[in-house]
Amino acid sequence: MLYQLHEFQHAAMAPMRAMAHAVHQVYSNPWLPVSYTRVAKTLVATADVFERATRKYPKPQFDLPTTEVENMAVPVVEENALELPFCHLKHFKRMGVDTDHPRVMVVAPLSGHYATLLRGTVEALLPEHDVYITDWVNARDVPLSAGKFCLDTYVDYVRAFLRHLGPNTHVMAVCQPAVPVTAAAALMAEDDDPCRPASVTLMGGPIDTRANPTAVNEFATEKDMDWFHNHVIHTVPVHYEGRMRKVYPGFLQLSGFMSMNMDRHVDAHLRYFRHLIRGDGDSAEGHRKFYDEYMSVMDLPAEFYLQTIRKVFKEWQLPRGELEIDGRKVDLAAVRDIAFMSVEGEKDDITGVGQTKAVHDLLVNLPESKQRYHLQPKVGHYGIFNGRRWREEILPHVRTFIREHDKALLGNEAA
Repeated sequence: MLYQLHEFQHAAMAPMRAMAHAVHQVYSNPWLPVSYTRVAKTLVATADVFERATRKYPKPQFDLPTTEVENMAVPVVEENALELPFCHLKHFKRMGVDTDHPRVMVVAPLSGHYATLLRGTVEALLPEHDVYITDWVNARDVPLSAGKFCLDTYVDYVRAFLRHLGPNTHVMAVCQPAVPVTAAAALMAEDDDPCRPASVTLMGGPIDTRANPTAVNEFATEKDMDWFHNHVIHTVPVHYEGRMRKVYPGFLQLSGFMSMNMDRHVDAHLRYFRHLIRGDGDSAEGHRKFYDEYMSVMDLPAEFYLQTIRKVFKEWQLPRGELEIDGRKVDLAAVRDIAFMSVEGEKDDITGVGQTKAVHDLLVNLPESKQRYHLQPKVGHYGIFNGRRWREEILPHVRTFIREHDKALLGNEAA
């Protein structure tokens, strides 16, 4: 019922959004003398903030038309390498590039935001890597006929993508995918699968949330599973393709995100309001770009969300050696030749320091030469994979680690 009420509220606000749009159009018209007065600028700013606060934000675009390879600008074409009901494996094809760069599959988090949140991650990787990314589909757009999507399905998808790409693929798991990616690697190692990843890089992922728990972890443990079933799982309304599917709605996830730092978001919108009145277009555009991405959210399949809460955050099944996927026990002792790197941020308030590093204690049969740990000072969760410090201080370590374990590059050096 909550989902339906949310949709009704959005529809009920349509006349007010239309009025705000009209006010904005009239009082920002440069041919109207009154538009240069402070009163008009205040009206325009108010209308703009109101419209943005009440609209629905569509899925953003990656918008990465070019990259630079060996000091030359080359066009980039997005294409779907493999399409599955709940996820498309997107390839950023660099046209005309025949350099033997490592192939990297970025596994984006399925935690409320679209894969475009990793635009900066992909952009920084493109010059020296052949990049793929998991582009998750909004669960409300997946018909019931596609079946359920749970944690087991997630691991199956990772393995399917790796087998499609073939041997010597490197995987980068950003945040939430750390557990399913690690599980997939362990199962493929146990099967001696030739398409098992050459390396796995885990970036701020919840391998063992008992280590340095954050507010996010404590929220998951203090509520019982009945609470999650009854309060956050809802049914997709009939006007969507995924009608009647049980989901964790994106708008609930967004409210949770914002409530964690509400003062910061209120201050940001007040600054935006002042920028509009002053005519500070650059600052206002920066605000719009950030919130166009931040406010664009997707629904999660209920089965996957609830299993993740229980198995990852409540029962810590992976570090305790109890995680089963498709009826098989995940044994990290089977990992003997897949290189593993973990990256953490000193100020991460989502995945506390030590939670990702915990993977190394579980890789009991993996030589130390194939393991790496990097703790980035002065960086929070988002800064691990986006922004200046990601590009200038974290990426060089990741790039070196990948190259050190890329079989093609090692073969060329040996030759």
